[in-house]
Amino acid sequence: MGTKAFIALGSNLGDRLNFLRGSVDLIDSDINCRVIEESSVYESKPFGIENQENFLNAVIEIKTDYSVIELFNKLKKIEKTLGRHSSVRWGPREIDLDLLFFDQLIYSDENLNIPHRGITERDFVLVPLKEIAPDFVHPELKLRIADLKIPCNGQTIIRKINESLREEKIKLE
Repeated sequence: MGTKAFIALGSNLGDRLNFLRGSVDLIDSDINCRVIEESSVYESKPFGIENQENFLNAVIEIKTDYSVIELFNKLKKIEKTLGRHSSVRWGPREIDLDLLFFDQLIYSDENLNIPHRGITERDFVLVPLKEIAPDFVHPELKLRIADLKIPCNGQTIIRKINESLREEKIKLE
């Protein structure tokens, strides 16, 4: 597999944990993607529109053979497969998959900005990212993820929950 990419996962409708797990499974089962690392799962207050349910958030690192556009389109397809309906910006959602980094690529068009613009403003992205990739260097800021500071107005994490992004599988021997 070729390119390292980081994806933020979020859900605040329905079975939130199942939506996160379903996305990880669908990404990992794609022949062109392999999940390398998974953060803890965090419960956070909503960002933007505050009058909605709390989110569950996490970040994963993958290796992919897709181009940045192909991966972006794949993530949007996974959102639809899992039942995401169109929603208002920062509104409630079954699943949200945001492409944060695509190796050291800096890219922008009408649908996609890489690196994702909200990384440094959102603790629910930055904290799990620091957990799995502290030494990754932000391609625009030229700083390690571990060295990025969370602004006071970006603190929404309530707690780390005691669940993993993958259901434990029983080994038969």
